Amino acid sequence: GWHFPPSTFSCPMTLKRALISSDMCVFVCPCRFDYQELLHNSTFCLVPRGRRLGSFRFLEALQAACIPVLLSNGWELPFSEVIDWSKAAIIGDERLLLQIPSITRSVDADRILALRQQTQFLWDSYFSSVAKIVLTTLEIIQDRVHTHISRSRLMWNSLPGGLYTLPHFSSDPTHFPFYYGVLGKTPQQEFTAVIQAVTPLQSPLQPILKLIIAMAKSKFCAQIIVLWNCDKPSPPRSKWPSTTVPLTVIEGERKTMSGRFFPHDVIRTDAVLSLDEDSVLSTNEVDFAFIVWHSFPERIVGYPARSHYWDGGKARWGYTSKWTNEYSMVLTGAAFYHRYYNYLYTHYLPTRLLSMVDQLANCEDILMNFLVSAVTKLPPIKVTQKKQYKETMMQQGSKSSRWADPDHFAQRQSCMNSFTSWFGFMPLLHSQLRLDPVLFKDQVSILRKKYRDIERL
Repeated sequence: GWHFPPSTFSCPMTLKRALISSDMCVFVCPCRFDYQELLHNSTFCLVPRGRRLGSFRFLEALQAACIPVLLSNGWELPFSEVIDWSKAAIIGDERLLLQIPSITRSVDADRILALRQQTQFLWDSYFSSVAKIVLTTLEIIQDRVHTHISRSRLMWNSLPGGLYTLPHFSSDPTHFPFYYGVLGKTPQQEFTAVIQAVTPLQSPLQPILKLIIAMAKSKFCAQIIVLWNCDKPSPPRSKWPSTTVPLTVIEGERKTMSGRFFPHDVIRTDAVLSLDEDSVLSTNEVDFAFIVWHSFPERIVGYPARSHYWDGGKARWGYTSKWTNEYSMVLTGAAFYHRYYNYLYTHYLPTRLLSMVDQLANCEDILMNFLVSAVTKLPPIKVTQKKQYKETMMQQGSKSSRWADPDHFAQRQSCMNSFTSWFGFMPLLHSQLRLDPVLFKDQVSILRKKYRDIERL
C-alpha cells in the first residue's frame, strides 16, 4: 500500500543510533537519497505529530502531491473552517498505528488520483506562498464578519478556489462559471452583446450598424449594449437601427479601455459577447460560437487568436499575431465570456495594471486573457469563422486607429511582461484546438448543414 520507489528499500538494515537527549534518540540511515525526489515518487506520506500537534511535513507532502496520512489526534488542520481535508488527506488515529497499512491498501486508484489532485489544488490556492496564506486568512475572517455573503465550502474546495470567487459578486455558486457541472446546472440560453464604440457615427453604412443588425437576428441575443467611448456625444436613438431586442447606449464617464469590462448592472445574462465596433460577423457565426461557449462557460470562446512565446535572446516573453497551428489568446474584439469576469477584472486586478492599460489605450484584451487563464488553468477556445477578423479600427490609415500606431505592437510586448511580473508566472497556455460546426467543409449537400453561411465566402 505504500508506493515508495525501490531506492527507499535499498538502505542497509543496520541503522546507526544517535542520542539526542536523555529521552530522545533518532535512527539514521547511512545511505543517501534525495528527500524531495522521495516525496514526489511516493503516494502516501506519513505525517506524525512533531514536538507539537502539527508538523512541517504536512505542507511538504501537499507540495509534492503525496497524500498526507495524518497521525496526530486532536490536531486542528490549517483553515479547517473552510477546507474539507477528507478530500486531500487520510486522517488516521495514532493509537491504531498498525491499521494504517490496511487503510492505505483499501484506497482505490480513482480515489488516489482525486486525493492527489486535491493536494495540488489546495497547495497552489492557499499554501504556496506567505502572501496566499495571509490572504486566505484575511478572506476567512471577512467571511466570518459578513456571513450573509460568505463563500460556501464548495467554493473553497473546488477550482478555482475561494480567492478567485469574490463573495460581493454573489454567494450563489450558480452565478459563477465554474460550478455548473458540479451542481448539474447549465448557463442561460441567451447572451448580451456589448459593442465598444470609439468613432463618431457619421454614415448609415458604418460597420457598427451592420453589426447591431446581425446581433439582433440571433435567436440567443437578449439585448445589445453600445459602450460609447467616443469623444463626441452619442447620437440620438433615431440614428441607431431599430431592433427586435433592447438596444442600450451607455456613455462612459472616463472613456477608458478598461471600461469595456466594467460590470454594468444592466448585463443580466451569464454570457457576454464582447465586440469591437468594426467586427465583421454573421448571425450564423455568432450562434455557433455561443453554442460552443455554452459547453465551456468558464473559458473565453471567440475568433481572433494570438499567441505568446519565450524569446531566449532577450530573456522575455514575446507576443505574435502570426497565423500558426497554436494560439494562447482569443482577443475580446469578438469573443464570448462569462459576465463574472467583468467583475473579477474590475475588482480583483490591481489599480496599477488597469491604469497602465488605460494610459496605453492598449492591452485590455491581453489582460483579460491573462486573468481567465490564471483562474481556470485552461486555454481559450477558437471557433471557425466565415470572414477573416479585421485588425483595423475602421481604416488602416485613420488617425484614430490604434492599429496604425507603430508603437502598438511594442506596447503589447511590454504588457505581456508586466502582466507576467504581477501574476508571478505566465498563465497563458497554448492550444491547437479549433471547433467547427458538424459537416464543416465536408463534401455533402449544404442543406444538411446547420450553419450554412459560415462556409460562404
